[in-house]
Amino acid sequence: MSKSDLRRDFAADARLLGIAAAAALIGVLSTVAASVLLKLIRLFTHLFFFHSWSTAPVSPAHNTLGLWVIPVPIAGALIIGLMARFGSEKIRGHGIPEAIEAILFGKSKMSLKVALLKPLSSGIAIGSGGPFGAEGPIIMTGGAIGSLLGQYLHITGSERKTLLVAGAVAGMTAIFGTPIAAVMLAVELLLFELRPRSLVPVAVACAVAAFARPYLFDVGPLFPLQTAIVTPICLLSCVLAGVASGALSWALSTSLYKVEDAFSRLPIHWMWWPSLGAIVIGIGGYLQPRALGVGYDVISDLLHNHLAVDVALALLLCKGVMWVVALGSGTSGGVLAPLLMLGAGLGVVLGPFLPGGEANLWPLVFMAATLGGMMRAPIMAIMFAFEVTHDVNALLPLLTACATAYGFTVLVMPRSILTEKVARRGYHNLPRIWHRSAGAAYGE
Repeated sequence: MSKSDLRRDFAADARLLGIAAAAALIGVLSTVAASVLLKLIRLFTHLFFFHSWSTAPVSPAHNTLGLWVIPVPIAGALIIGLMARFGSEKIRGHGIPEAIEAILFGKSKMSLKVALLKPLSSGIAIGSGGPFGAEGPIIMTGGAIGSLLGQYLHITGSERKTLLVAGAVAGMTAIFGTPIAAVMLAVELLLFELRPRSLVPVAVACAVAAFARPYLFDVGPLFPLQTAIVTPICLLSCVLAGVASGALSWALSTSLYKVEDAFSRLPIHWMWWPSLGAIVIGIGGYLQPRALGVGYDVISDLLHNHLAVDVALALLLCKGVMWVVALGSGTSGGVLAPLLMLGAGLGVVLGPFLPGGEANLWPLVFMAATLGGMMRAPIMAIMFAFEVTHDVNALLPLLTACATAYGFTVLVMPRSILTEKVARRGYHNLPRIWHRSAGAAYGE
């Protein structure tokens, strides 16, 4: 090695160009996969709730089934249980912990079966009313695409890891149109490093996905919003908002794993658990139809204060119980969209009691803080809220609330909702494990 190489900030390798090119392809493939997933969700929503064959956007809240809405999620959950038992058990859960486990302990290898069954199972779960988001499944699916391409190219385990993460976050970019937040998700949760060898391919994949997105999705921010310039008293209120959002994160995460423990003690096979959890979904969907499905339209209404406080409170309680029980039962679905709705709902409920700031600021602040606290990814949450709204004025309140929520959850929770799932499978101290395995992979 020459003296000039020894003076580099980072190790240089011409293979980086090839990995970046592969990541660009993965960005396109993950965007297509995201489009397919959303169409599957819409198709199954039409089939389950309206008995029609269509992929046009539709909300399950508009169904006219009455009490017959209760067995709909149960039917979908029975299908999920069968697919998990006789297809692949890895389709269970919300996707990100499974991606972390594959990176840390599975040599970043994922199967074609997972790539095919995960979006199908999630389409059925959400299309039959499951209170989940599409982002967790597409993270798992995009990760599988990246892993499969890496296995085909016969590259190193560390390079395959980079492609897996590139596919995962490119899928998130395609769903939400948030390339910067997706890169930060990779850095804060999946890569555990900030180096060119992994950051460049991941950034390329997200950039390509963001460029390809308008050809398959609607253009513009998902939830356009504009708030006023903040005042000092508003920032103090944002600290309180961060504490409240952190408390919500703690309550949801703790409840989720208590429910999961309760299901594990049942004297029946785990394939039947989702159908039992779906009973709660059905009842909740009958009481609060807007709590069914992904609910992007509901999130938009909450952010723009189109729902009364009592309606938002009822939706918050109903969605929270439905999501905790359903996810604890081991079905297939994501966590981001439910957290957005729950956080925004809390903002509508508590916003009138916080001095400073206009009314439509608080749902956004609570939404981001809940997301950042629950997932232990505050920078990702800040950039996510900015990219889905394009609201520059909200950046400082978002920073204050997300940092506070993050600090709160670090103090009261030993692990995040994501790493707790992996730890329960016998793996602890994940950052130390990752740094040790990453260093060994690169000869450090």
